[in-house]
Amino acid sequence: MQHETFRQFLDRLREHGELIDMKQPVDIRHIATLVDQSDKALMFHNVIGYSMPVMSGMIRTKERAIMSLGAKDFRDVEDKLANGIANPIKPKMLNTSPTMEVVMQGEDVDLFKIPIPMSSVFDGGPMITGGVVIARDPELGLNSGIYRFIVKEKNLTGIDIVTPNNMRLFAQRALERNEPLPISISIGTHPIEIAGSGYRAPLGVDEMAIAGGIRGAAVELAPCKTIDLPYIADAEIVLEAEILPTGWTWPEGRFGEFTRLMGGLHWNPLVRIKAICMRKDAIYYSLHMPWENTWLAAPTRYAAIRQALRTAGVTVKDINVTLGGCAFWHAVISIKKQPGEAKNALLAALSVMDLKHVVVVDDDIDVNDPMDVEWAIATRVQGDKDIIVIPNSRAKPLDPSLPQGAGIVPTGAKVGIDATIPEGIPKEHYERITYAYAETAKVDDYVKGKSDKPGKAAVKKEIVDLADKILALIEKEPLYYTDIAERFAQFEFRSVAQALGHLHATERLWQDPRGKMCVRGSKFAAKLPEKRGS
Repeated sequence: MQHETFRQFLDRLREHGELIDMKQPVDIRHIATLVDQSDKALMFHNVIGYSMPVMSGMIRTKERAIMSLGAKDFRDVEDKLANGIANPIKPKMLNTSPTMEVVMQGEDVDLFKIPIPMSSVFDGGPMITGGVVIARDPELGLNSGIYRFIVKEKNLTGIDIVTPNNMRLFAQRALERNEPLPISISIGTHPIEIAGSGYRAPLGVDEMAIAGGIRGAAVELAPCKTIDLPYIADAEIVLEAEILPTGWTWPEGRFGEFTRLMGGLHWNPLVRIKAICMRKDAIYYSLHMPWENTWLAAPTRYAAIRQALRTAGVTVKDINVTLGGCAFWHAVISIKKQPGEAKNALLAALSVMDLKHVVVVDDDIDVNDPMDVEWAIATRVQGDKDIIVIPNSRAKPLDPSLPQGAGIVPTGAKVGIDATIPEGIPKEHYERITYAYAETAKVDDYVKGKSDKPGKAAVKKEIVDLADKILALIEKEPLYYTDIAERFAQFEFRSVAQALGHLHATERLWQDPRGKMCVRGSKFAAKLPEKRGS
């Protein structure tokens, strides 16, 4: 698994019934909607007008995302990513790779020969979506990421870098020097390289080293032909290019975003393609929006949130970066809470990436059950005490609720909700309804004909004797009503209820603060609250 290639991963998807090979002629304009309708990844072998097959939907489901990293479950995915971040492995440089079997430069460069699909109805053009972009700043080192390139001419694209990130910083610094910024765009790589490049690493940290840490073996890179940069050696296609020093002055888009909305028109720099290099039998990979992007992004959020909470000294039970929040903006976190830690957890989590809304709950809440989370908010939150709003925070320009326009890099509000049990509230106030005999009385058994044996019906004298036995029992320890009924199950329930009724009528029955039956006046008995002045 450590050295699995892009093509070997596709073979593994086939073996598990997760990839369908489409051999019939298919119009490229139909690819996006067919992938959207399919619960499997699709390989289009005969795209009309092109000699190259198209692969799409590769990691469009949670199950395939788990498979892509060789993980057992989604938590294992998170652990693998965390290991890659904590234990990066420096990339290994090769002299060349099969990606250089076909090289087109100068006038031979023609993006229109590559089957780059349209996606949604309002797209501004064919968009390269799944390329791993590598750039170098003279002072800040290497950076890798996933960016979109809208095809404008046969050797000209835009690059969508409206969001503040390291690539935008590199391009801005090159613009200030009035120099182009060389970039390599590796298309058709193993998902591990895509996952590594999707992590927002600090400046000076090589995302391909993180990918190596995830893989457990160095990512293999090779040198480009026309620019002084490496590309991913396993790639099907590599575009050697330069971000031109035009600034954010050219219109680009629209395009369907991870928000599940159509994005607006963006203003971005231009990119000149200097060379197209590919395998003789290259496969074009089209990352399908939004769900492939979602399952790429979510694990990076989990790992970053867990690290932030670990640094804050908070013990985490579980995390859910929700799909309703587009796997970017919403997180629900359950913690093993100490006094005051819920607010610390909120502040730590809200510092992560572009998280917008965070809910912190106790460890009795299932973070993956929306009803359970909403119930915690309904029963444990007082808005004036438990909601934190942090204004003017880093935001993602793709958030449609923020101001939009050329040159605008908006800030927004982050909101934290402390939905843990408030300090000073007795825990018994939050004991959930649990039904007596739930472990032993099963409806399926009764549907199949099971019947219960009747208990003894007590006469009047026996009721008094039974009451005395109950009294002797609860003198030693308070018991819930249902526990008493179970201890005396040899009697009909009505007889037990009558005996308890006799104790109440003779003013010997009381309850402790948790509602258990006890003897009136005993050390266990609940005390009547003192009256307060009106």
